Amino acid sequence: MSTCAVSISDLVIQRGAVRAVDGLCVDIAPGRITGLLGPSGSGKTSLMRAIVGVQVIASGTVTVLGHTAGQASLRSRVGYVTQSPSVYRDLTVEENLRYFQRILRAPESDVDRVLESVDLLSVRGRLVGTLSGGQEGRVSLACALLGSPELLVLDEPTVGLDPVLRRDLWTLFHELAAAGLTLLISSHVMDEASRCQDLLLMRSGRLLAQGSQAELLSRTGTADIEAAFLTLVERGAA
Repeated sequence: MSTCAVSISDLVIQRGAVRAVDGLCVDIAPGRITGLLGPSGSGKTSLMRAIVGVQVIASGTVTVLGHTAGQASLRSRVGYVTQSPSVYRDLTVEENLRYFQRILRAPESDVDRVLESVDLLSVRGRLVGTLSGGQEGRVSLACALLGSPELLVLDEPTVGLDPVLRRDLWTLFHELAAAGLTLLISSHVMDEASRCQDLLLMRSGRLLAQGSQAELLSRTGTADIEAAFLTLVERGAA
C-alpha cells in the first residue's frame, strides 16, 4: 500500500497546442503542507485539476489516497478551492454551506465548525455577493472543509488578502496539517515557501525541484527560495 497521499507518474496534460504539464513525476507526503510554487503559466492549476480529477490528461497516472484521481469514492475525501470563489453569490454564507453540507452528507454541526475555523460566524446571514473578495474566498474554503476531507487542494488561496488574514489562514493550514490533513497549496509568491513543509517548484509544465526549503537552499547555495528558483532555471537552461 502506498504511503503517499498523491502519487503522479509521467503526467502529460495538453491544452490545445500547449503542453501544460510535461512528463511530471512526483509524490506528495500525507499529513504535511506541500507548497506548489511557480510563475503564472507554469502548470500549477492544471496539475491541481488533475489531482482533483476534473482535468483531462493525455497520458500518465494520478493516484490520490490510493485510488485513481476522479473516482466517486474520493468526492468526500478531497476538498478543492479554485482561484475564483466557487459559491453562489445570491445565497447567504450559511445557505451555501447548508447546500454543500447536504450534498456531501456531512454532519449538520459541520457548518458551525467550518464557519468558526475561517472566522465567518459574524457574516453567516449575509449574501455572499455583498462580501469582500477575501471573505468570499473564505466561504469557498469553508465549503471545502465540510466533511473533514483527508486532502485539501488550494489554488492560490491567499491572493489579494491582507497580511493579517494571510497569517491567520496559514495558522489554520498548519493546524489542519497537525491534525493529519494533507494540504497542497499553490502560490506564485515565493516568500510563502517558508510557510510550507515541502516544496514543489514548477516552470513551463515541468518540475524543477522538490524538497524542503532548507534542502533547496542548500542544493543551490542561495539565501532565499526566489534565488533558488532562478538558480534552478539557469541550471536547466545550461
